[in-house]
Amino acid sequence: MQAKLRIALREFVAFETALASQIESFRAHQPDIAFEFVPMDLESLYRELIVDRGLANGTWDVGLVVTDWLPQAIAANLLEDLTPYLSVGAIPDWPAAWPNSLVEPLNFKDHFYCVPWHDGPECLMFRRDLFESPAEQAAFRDRYGYELAPPATWREFEDIARFFTRPGEGLYGTAFACYPDGHNTLYDFALQIWSRGGEFHDQSGVPVLESPQAVAALDFYRRVVRDASLCHPRSLHADSVESGELFLAGSVAMMVNWFGFAARSSSSGAPLQGRVRVAPIPCDESSRPVSLSAFWSYAIGSGSRAKPAAWEFLRFLARPEMDMVVTHHGAVGVRLSTWRDSAVQRSAPVYQQLEAISAGARRLPATPQLAEFAQLVNRVIETSLHTDESSPSILQRAQREAIEGQIRFL
Repeated sequence: MQAKLRIALREFVAFETALASQIESFRAHQPDIAFEFVPMDLESLYRELIVDRGLANGTWDVGLVVTDWLPQAIAANLLEDLTPYLSVGAIPDWPAAWPNSLVEPLNFKDHFYCVPWHDGPECLMFRRDLFESPAEQAAFRDRYGYELAPPATWREFEDIARFFTRPGEGLYGTAFACYPDGHNTLYDFALQIWSRGGEFHDQSGVPVLESPQAVAALDFYRRVVRDASLCHPRSLHADSVESGELFLAGSVAMMVNWFGFAARSSSSGAPLQGRVRVAPIPCDESSRPVSLSAFWSYAIGSGSRAKPAAWEFLRFLARPEMDMVVTHHGAVGVRLSTWRDSAVQRSAPVYQQLEAISAGARRLPATPQLAEFAQLVNRVIETSLHTDESSPSILQRAQREAIEGQIRFL
């Protein structure tokens, strides 16, 4: 009887074409295994895999899961423990061939439940053709009194965003991903707090949302996003993919987003081919730059009836040549050999910085209640963008909700 694997993944053209290519290569060697993969938007994927327990009830054999979901998925027994598989049918070079920044977040008390597939920490990406233009540099110097360069601080970020916003030319200084999907709203808010020296929780794991850093972060975020002289108007409704596409189309001068979008700008025929560079994310004058990492991995559902076939496929995905397939299709591979490959670095120079960015990137604090916390942050962001209620008032209410909901970070 032919085995069949049903795979759920995030809807994103680079993910879909990369997976389709990998499946084609796998079936050339294992034609007795059939596949069905279904791309979904982020909210639908989370609901299918986690909320509706599709990984445990046999609906999905394999799921593409983001690191943020792992504590909840493991606590709910949704994922197959891959540790025994790794000891018997080991993945070659595991884990030494992967950066520690991608291995350590997957290690739950020496147990592993998934295999990394796509990385891409957050960074500042900018159009070098604009920033290196002598005419733009002279105009910026005359207007602001200092040199045009990738912004090191949020004050400089705001100046530069205003300088490059020219709606008549179809150009905006920056863009954000404000669609409340529990994804980039949470990530952006985390970066704004961390880059000001703040934290989401105290030493005992209790959420802290009323800090001066959180107020300053929310004030900045809502001011920039709501200002049409600074920010692309689609930001209010864009998710991380759409906001990245706005940048890749050439309508945004700079933005904080996932490294993968900077890498895709080097694709043959891309509108910004050769014109994009990356830099550290800006910070407060008294703080240091910080990045954030949340990456995608493939897991086997605990309720799958085709676990041997699923494991063989995951082992296949982890091969060096399959990691290169991910990169060639516009996603971001996860092996050090891919990042360091001279051909990859020539075609996409931003890869020269990926290892350093990934190594220093933070990740969200772990908790099985992260989805609840993300929805709380969604409400904070939505209220801040669509009302004039003060930031302290919004955050005080969110703090009460977090305490009442007994949210705790591990």
